[in-house]
Amino acid sequence: QVQLVESGGGLVQAGDSLRLSCVASGGALPNNAMGWFRQTPGKEREFVSAHTKMTGRTYFSDLVRGRFSISRDNAADTLYLQMSKLKPEDTGRYYCAAGPPYFRGKITEQDFNNWGQGTQVTVSS
Repeated sequence: QVQLVESGGGLVQAGDSLRLSCVASGGALPNNAMGWFRQTPGKEREFVSAHTKMTGRTYFSDLVRGRFSISRDNAADTLYLQMSKLKPEDTGRYYCAAGPPYFRGKITEQDFNNWGQGTQVTVSS
């Protein structure tokens, strides 16, 4: 399977915006649903957002809905996570992941089988 590579993280202030990108090294992005998760030290990895290529449907955690958007540029073969109005609690390592063709219920880590190494996002207050 291809290796997913995230980029775009950094240190920003509360209220700022960032755009994360995910590309596939050694091939194309999987032709399935893809998502973003985040994790902070001592906590479990949590779902942020997902995009189903089959239908174009998008999913968001309640914590980010209305502030984040997810998109997939097929021409650029890139998955994006546009984050705006960032809060300190958005701080974490953000992971891109490839999942199933579609989701049947609540989206969890177990739905995804290919993960990137992550990119760090730090939001200062």
